[in-house]
Amino acid sequence: MVLRPQWEWRLEDGSGRVLGRPVSPVFTTQFDAEQWLGEQWRTLAGQGVQLARLVHEGVQAAPTVPIPGI
Repeated sequence: MVLRPQWEWRLEDGSGRVLGRPVSPVFTTQFDAEQWLGEQWRTLAGQGVQLARLVHEGVQAAPTVPIPGI
């Protein structure tokens, strides 16, 4: 069995509370995860996301990304 790396975004409101919706897909590469955020940030901002944390197999892997309001 081959295990693939898992990258996903923890999407939070302004107080750092993890949001139940929207939910990040799970990615096999950091590049794919970052590309998705770059394409989706406007939609995420419209859904109340203010912070995004990239998590690799449960551990934060990069600095927190602020999502600018629209």
